[in-house]
This record gives sequence, structure tokens and C-alpha cells, in this order.
Amino acid sequence: MTNRFLPLTLALLGASAAYALPAHAEDDRFTIRLGAMSVDTSGEFTAGTTFRGNPYEFSQDFDFGSKETVPRLEGLFKFGDRHRLLFNYWGYDKSKTARLTQDVSFDDTTIPAGSFARAKTKFELASAMYDYAVVETDTVSWGLQIGVEYAKIEGKLRAQAGTANYSDGRSEDGYAPVVGSRLTLSPNEHWRFVVQGQYLDAGWGDFGDYKGDISRANALAEYRFTENVGVFVGYDWFKINAKRSRDNVDIGLDQRFKGPMAGVTFSF
Repeated sequence: MTNRFLPLTLALLGASAAYALPAHAEDDRFTIRLGAMSVDTSGEFTAGTTFRGNPYEFSQDFDFGSKETVPRLEGLFKFGDRHRLLFNYWGYDKSKTARLTQDVSFDDTTIPAGSFARAKTKFELASAMYDYAVVETDTVSWGLQIGVEYAKIEGKLRAQAGTANYSDGRSEDGYAPVVGSRLTLSPNEHWRFVVQGQYLDAGWGDFGDYKGDISRANALAEYRFTENVGVFVGYDWFKINAKRSRDNVDIGLDQRFKGPMAGVTFSF
């Protein structure tokens, strides 16, 4: 994640040094960004167990086909020269129907090849963080973040062929502490550039018997038409790594969400 955004960070730092106009990295007391993200998702499902002393492992890459446009909300409340509260929400809900290429058995039910199966996944992420600006100048603000994050992932599967059918679903959610960092550059009164990254470990919070982590990074460029109204474009990236062990079986999900984002900004 760090390597992905290092060139952009260096470029923004160079841009801020090239401007001599007076500005403030974030003078607004309250800022809200409303937008949408075009999500491209991919993932890997893994499973493993040991039987009679021999290990057995399985892995399968999967995706949900076409991109999905989802809402995105981000807010900031500045209550001191170096103190900020940040919050954001992001949700993803996608279904995909596919034809089975071979017989699939679930318990005492067999769905023959040629049947249709429908899979659905839903993911929600919301966080509230305190941000302390270690560096706060007229054009540069660099902050360290700590807060709490809520995550929910839900999966459903339905397959049917004649009178034979199978359906199952799982939903898990929980809270955990999250840490992160933010860099804001304001070379003049119109432009703002923001780079952020956050990390959560499931072991820090309450996610039942699940282990793993959630990583997130995003970058945006914003243009203010006035002090109170602007537009922004950028890129957002998420990674979910979830694992669960039960009855001598290890099940893992490595899911990635990424894509461009755009929206409007309101400041007061």
C-alpha cells in the first residue's frame, strides 16, 4: 500500500513547494464530501484441512463481473488548530448468476451441471477517527489517526434445478480500533490534495472467531469554486483478509475493492 502511493505523495509535496500563494491546509470547520465510486472487485477463496495426517488445500479466484457504482460519504470536523474528527461510510452490494459446469453437492442435495446458481455479497464499512496534525502549516497538514471502525460482510448462495434447491447465507459484523495517516496539501485557495491510509486488525476488536485484517488507501484532488462548494476526483482501494477455523477446517477470503471516485464538496 505504501509503495502504491509513494510516487503520488512525492509529486504532491513537490507541487506544494512550487506555490507561493498563501493558503491553509484546511481552514474549514466542517467539510462533507458526497460522491460515488465505480468498484471493480476480485478475490480468492481458500480452504484447508488435515485428514489422517495429510494436508489438503483448495483455492479459487473469483470476481463479480461488471463494475458496480456505490455511494461514498466522507466528513471532517476541525475543532482546533491540530485536532480533527473524521468519519466515512462506504457500502457494496452485488449479485451474480452463473451456470454450473459440473454437479455440485451440498449435504444431501445435488445440483446438476447446467443449473443456475446465484451468489450475492454485501460489504459495509464505517469509521470515526480522531486526527492529530503532527505537521500543520499554511500549505501542508500531516496527521496521525486513531479511532473505531465498523465492518459487516454478508454472503448468500442459491442454486436450483427443478425440485432440487440449495440456499445458504452468512453474515458477520463487528467493531475494532483502526489506525491511519493523512496528508493534505493546499497550494492555493482553489486546490486541495488528500492522501489517506488506514489499517484494522480483527484481533483488536469483536469479530467472533474470525481473524484477519482490513486495509484501505485513497487519494483525491479537489477544486473549490468558492470557499463552500467544490468538486473532487480520486481513487479508492480496500482489501479484506478474513480467516476462520472450525472443526479442523480453515476457511479464508481475500477480497479486494478498487476504483475511481468523484463527487461534490460542501464546507462551512
